[in-house]
Amino acid sequence: MAEEPHRDGGGRQAGAACTASLTRGLSTKILLLTILFVMAAEVLIFIPSVANFGREWMEQRLREASIVGRVLLEGDPDSLSQEATRDVLATAGVSAIVIRDGDASRLVVPGVPPAVDLHADLDTMGPLTAIRQAFGTLFFGGDRILRIFGHVEDRPIQYEVILPDRKLRSAMLVYARNVALLSLLISLITATLVFYAINRIMIRPIRAMTRSMLSFGAAPDNAEHIIEPEDRDDEIGVAERELAEMQKTLHRTLGERKRLAELGLAVSKINHDMRNMLSSAQLISDRLAMSADPTVQSLAPKLVRTLDRAVTYSQGVIAYGRAHEAPPARRRLRLAQLVEEVQSALAIDPMSGIEFLNQVEPLLEIDADAEQMFRVLSNLCRNSVQAMTNEADAVLVRRIIVSARREEGTVSILVADTGPGLPPKARENLFTAFRGSARIGGTGLGLAIAQELVRAHGGEIRLVETGSGRTVFSITLPHIAGQESRTGAASGKPTGFGEGEQREAAQ
Repeated sequence: MAEEPHRDGGGRQAGAACTASLTRGLSTKILLLTILFVMAAEVLIFIPSVANFGREWMEQRLREASIVGRVLLEGDPDSLSQEATRDVLATAGVSAIVIRDGDASRLVVPGVPPAVDLHADLDTMGPLTAIRQAFGTLFFGGDRILRIFGHVEDRPIQYEVILPDRKLRSAMLVYARNVALLSLLISLITATLVFYAINRIMIRPIRAMTRSMLSFGAAPDNAEHIIEPEDRDDEIGVAERELAEMQKTLHRTLGERKRLAELGLAVSKINHDMRNMLSSAQLISDRLAMSADPTVQSLAPKLVRTLDRAVTYSQGVIAYGRAHEAPPARRRLRLAQLVEEVQSALAIDPMSGIEFLNQVEPLLEIDADAEQMFRVLSNLCRNSVQAMTNEADAVLVRRIIVSARREEGTVSILVADTGPGLPPKARENLFTAFRGSARIGGTGLGLAIAQELVRAHGGEIRLVETGSGRTVFSITLPHIAGQESRTGAASGKPTGFGEGEQREAAQ
C-alpha cells in the first residue's frame, strides 16, 4: 500500500514543492518586464528615427536632382533628346525636375509631368509633419507620386523633384526592419544584464529567505534552518538580519515551551504520588497535635498549615499548564501576620547568620488573596535567603527586611536584603521564566509567578534597585477604602537602611 503523504496543520502536503514555478516566478516576470520596457523605449526612439530617415532620403534625392538639373539646363537644351533626358532623370530616380530662380522657372521633364498625390516642403517641414508623412508613406505608399521641393545648401535657387514614392517606401521598410532587429537584440542584451544584476542583488537573497522560512516552518526546532544573513547594509540585509533574529527568538521560545511541557509531564507524574505522601503526613501531624509536649504544641499548627499549603499547591500543579492562575479571592488581611507566616515557612537556619526583620505596622491591612500573597512574599524572601546563604564571609551583615507604607490610593510593600545583588543577565530577564534566574540551576519561575499573581491583584512588582550589599523589590497594591481609621498615619517602620533611604526606595 502506498504511504499517504504527510500534511501539516494547514492541509498542505509536507513533501510537495512550496516554491513558485518557473513561469510564475519573480525572476521570469522581471525578465519579461525588462524586455517589454526596453522595447517600449526602442519604439519611442524608432518613430522619430524613421521620420528622420525619410527626410534625409528626400533631401538626398533633392540634392542629386539639383546637380542633374544644373547640368542639363546649363548645357544646350537641344543637345539631348527626350529619350536621353528620360534616361538621365531615371538614373537620378526622379520623373521631373523644376528649378526656380526668383520669378523664373525651368522644367526638365520628358513629356507631360505626372499628376502629384503628395507634397513635401523640406524648408518648412517640422518633426510632427515628418513623422506623419513618413508613416503615411510606410503604411499607405508605394503607388503615389511625391513632389519634393526646397532649397539646397542655402542657395537662393529652389529645386523641385517629382518622383514615385515606391523607392522611398522600400528604403523605409528596410530601415525599419533593421532598427527592429537591432532593438530586439539590444533589448535581449539589456534584459540579460539587468536580470543578472537583479537576480544577484535581489532575487537570489529573496529565494534564500523563502527557502529558509519554508524549511524553518517545517522544523522550527532545528537550528540548522536558521538563515545566515549576508554582510550588507541595504533593505535585503536588514530583512535577512531581522528574519534571522525572529527565527532565533522563535527557536529559543519553542525550546523553552518544550522544556516546560516536559517539566509539566514529569511534575504531573510525581504529583500523583506526592499527594498520597502529603495525605499521610497530614495524618501524622494530626497525631502530633495531640501530644502534650509544649514544643510540639507550638510547632504543630505551623506544620499543619504548611502541609495544607503543600496539598493545595500539589492539587493546582496540573492546572498550571492548562490555564492561568485562579483569580484572587480577595479578603482583608493583616500584612504583619502574613509576613510572620512567611518567616516561619522559610525556616532559616540559625547558623546561617541571616536576620529576618518584620517591620510592617501591626494594624496595616491589605485587600488580597492570602495564599497568593504568601507565595509572592515567600518567593522574594527565599531568593534573598539563597543569595546570602552562598556568601562564606562571617563578618558580612545578612539581613532581610520586610516593610510597608500606605500612600495615596496604594500600599507599597518593600522586601530588601543585604545580599550581593542581581547579576546583569538576571536583571535583563528579571520576570521571564527560565531566563531570569540569578543562580546556577535556577529556573527563574519564582519571580515570573510572583509578577503574574501581583498583576492579578491589579498591582505591580518591580526591582527598585540592586547592587553590592543592597537589593530592594517593591510590591504596589490597590489601597483599601476606609483603612486610615484603623492604621492612623502610620506608614511602616524603617527598612533597616535608614528612613531617608527607605523613602528613596519606595519612590
